[in-house]
Amino acid sequence: MKFGISMFSTATGMPPHLAAQKAEQLGFESFFVSEHSHIPVSTDFPIGDEVPLIYKSMYDPFVAMAAAASVTSTIKLGTAICILPQHNPINCAKSLATIDQISGGRVVFGIGAGWNPPEMEHHGVRFSDRFSVTQESVEVMKVFWSEEEAAFHGKHFDIQPSWMWPKPVQSPYPELSLAGAGPNILNRAVKIAGGWMPVFAMQWHDSMVGKQTPLETLGEDQQTLRRLEAEMGKPKTIISAMGLPPTPQYIDYLLEHDVERMILTAPNDETSACADTIDQYALAISAYR
Repeated sequence: MKFGISMFSTATGMPPHLAAQKAEQLGFESFFVSEHSHIPVSTDFPIGDEVPLIYKSMYDPFVAMAAAASVTSTIKLGTAICILPQHNPINCAKSLATIDQISGGRVVFGIGAGWNPPEMEHHGVRFSDRFSVTQESVEVMKVFWSEEEAAFHGKHFDIQPSWMWPKPVQSPYPELSLAGAGPNILNRAVKIAGGWMPVFAMQWHDSMVGKQTPLETLGEDQQTLRRLEAEMGKPKTIISAMGLPPTPQYIDYLLEHDVERMILTAPNDETSACADTIDQYALAISAYR
């Protein structure tokens, strides 16, 4: 199993390029940044009474990834996650292809459909349309990444034959992973992305439905993934597990279930404190390298 680091990159925490550099030096396979373009004051935060400051002040993920690419050479660089329906898919395809070129083919694109209705609506997307917009956006991006003349005709996007370079270094396109929970997420992950990025709950309660995934259902979820892959003629879905600490209990459980990647969240602390946490994570996983 591979190990990655994720962080909410902001101006008050360790700069993302330094965190990525630190993670690479310690042998982590991947480094991820999160995204919220803004947080409307009217937001109803689903997992607390108040929206934390870090949600209101995240760096642009693509700029952060490009900065990290400039000071690293081997670590994969990704989003965990990019709220895709808030982006123009042509611009998004261009940005990620550029980063994939700059980094030498190290992009991992973790995507989500979003949870915040007013934030989504400020981007001109109806909240009820977010999943269909996400699916079409992925389809548009794949076409622009892989075809010399790209065209797409769907419900949300109607694009006449067009040219766009650069193409990604990774062929036909970078690794894609869909984050989310709920009854339809596995079908969407297989159909749209080829990867699933669940946030696992260590202690499950009913209020987490649709937000996080019960850890104890992982075996059942994998059986469902295998069935869906066979039905759709898709390759094995890559699982990137989030939300768990790097203790032997959880690492062994993920290994037993053949999970491909464990992503550990670094705190939004100043540089020395965040670096210390990444050091501690590296020590905790050293026996599993």
